[in-house]
Amino acid sequence: MTQQHSAIAPTPNPAQAKRSDRRGDWWRDAVIYQVYPRSFADSNGDGMGDLEGVRARLPYLRDLGIDAVWLSPFYASPQADAGYDVADYRAVDPMFGNLLDADALIRDAHGLGLRIIVDLVPNHSSDQHEWFKRALREGPGSPLRERYHFRPGKGEHGELPPNDWESIFGGPAWTRVTEPDGSAGEWYLHLFAPEQPDFNWEHPAVGDEFRSILRFWLDIGVDGFRIDVAHGLVKAEGLPDLGSHEQLKLLGNDVMPFFDQDGVHDVYRQWRTVLDEYAGERIFVAEAWTPTVERTANYVRPDELHQAFNFQYLSTDWDAAELRTVIDRTLEAMRPVGAPATWVLSNHDVTRHATRFANPPGLGTQIRTAGDRELGLRRARAASLLMLALPGSAYIYQGEELGLPDVVDLPDEVRQDPAYFRGAGQDGFRDGCRVPIPWTRTGSSYGFGSGGSWLPQPDGWGELSIEAQTGTAGSTLELYRAALAARRTQPDLGAGDSVEWLRAPEGVLAFRRGEFVCVANTSGESVTTPAYGRLLLASGEVTEADGEAKLPADTTTWWTTTP
Repeated sequence: MTQQHSAIAPTPNPAQAKRSDRRGDWWRDAVIYQVYPRSFADSNGDGMGDLEGVRARLPYLRDLGIDAVWLSPFYASPQADAGYDVADYRAVDPMFGNLLDADALIRDAHGLGLRIIVDLVPNHSSDQHEWFKRALREGPGSPLRERYHFRPGKGEHGELPPNDWESIFGGPAWTRVTEPDGSAGEWYLHLFAPEQPDFNWEHPAVGDEFRSILRFWLDIGVDGFRIDVAHGLVKAEGLPDLGSHEQLKLLGNDVMPFFDQDGVHDVYRQWRTVLDEYAGERIFVAEAWTPTVERTANYVRPDELHQAFNFQYLSTDWDAAELRTVIDRTLEAMRPVGAPATWVLSNHDVTRHATRFANPPGLGTQIRTAGDRELGLRRARAASLLMLALPGSAYIYQGEELGLPDVVDLPDEVRQDPAYFRGAGQDGFRDGCRVPIPWTRTGSSYGFGSGGSWLPQPDGWGELSIEAQTGTAGSTLELYRAALAARRTQPDLGAGDSVEWLRAPEGVLAFRRGEFVCVANTSGESVTTPAYGRLLLASGEVTEADGEAKLPADTTTWWTTTP
């Protein structure tokens, strides 16, 4: 007998609590959804998403089946880097609302069974932060300058930067200031944009301030913090020259004098004592770009942070052998420290995986070409099922559940990524993954808001909308909903620290977790594998006959041996 299946949804049981909820360590297998507030939902028609827009859409996120929402920065900011330049860590920027809106959002989320994680940006502030403005006003010798990295320049007249460090956004990592008397003065360090001066974490006032900021938001009710540039903060003693003029190529490959310094772990041990004062299993999540997953594991030792993003996995091509290697290394690295592995395919800084996988391998995480859209979507769906089957916690970037591609053809005049204007830095094409998501087939900005959108949405965006995909058999949205429901109902999905690899054809990954089996065909051809029991879910059309299953190219299946 031959049977053909597409995406098959398990029967969800909303009354069944997650296994991790009953254990109290919800974060070990949590699915956390990243909301980029300016691009999620606009409540007041000004073209910019806001907290009230997020709040109104919380039921959608609950019904999707996630556990927590991570909000990218909404603090008071001049927006030189989309809110990652914070002027006041205890205030909401008016474009997003106010503190009452933040409080209401957190309360509503909790009422729906969702947790809220907020971004924290401790490596640098805005140049409009009160500390930095006072440091400039008070001139050389100001105690406020000691809270940043102010240094005299080199050269006969101090006309050269203090060292050879380069900004992640391109150009030197130093900017010379004009002193109150009008003279050319000291230089300050900024590893990102000039509007983002780096804090000096050797100064005790900096640590005191951030522990106070943690308590401020914990008292309001947040469930945790995603730490931006968690591998930053501490700089090597003496700020030594790096001796290279292609430093950006070294990022992620070597320990740099300004990244992944061992002293940063003392900061997080102090933070952990603050977090542990609060009930409710609050967590820290590290954005830590490190040379190896083994060094990433240092951030999630038992007395430090809870999770760290797995950028090695995000950077891996759609290739069975490469994926198996990074999966094994990740699980092996996390096991000794007792931390869950995390898995992520997209975020606000990289090209969406539906577009990355549409292009040839080896092009990196920022890609300017659309590639083969159909191929990219097929691979993205398969990759998402593979990710959600792995042991640990998974992160979803808003819109990936719709199969959204990157918008690669934005006109130059509408771009807003600061890296785009910095010359020899990043490509500056992060705007493509930040285009506001579509909610409806038609209407102003496809339901994002009533007044357009801050980045233009492409024609045809409405056919990818939540409205268009809801209830549509085989849609990417319904595939995600079915997969997240299965994570809640299948006892062998979610938390864990190992997989049992099964024999599989070349280009195919197959592993068992208890009575659950995942098979991912990364090859460009259909393959035949055993039918490992009852088919739970498939990212594409699968044919079963005589105990075997035929998987098309770039297809992932979920099976259970339970009748």
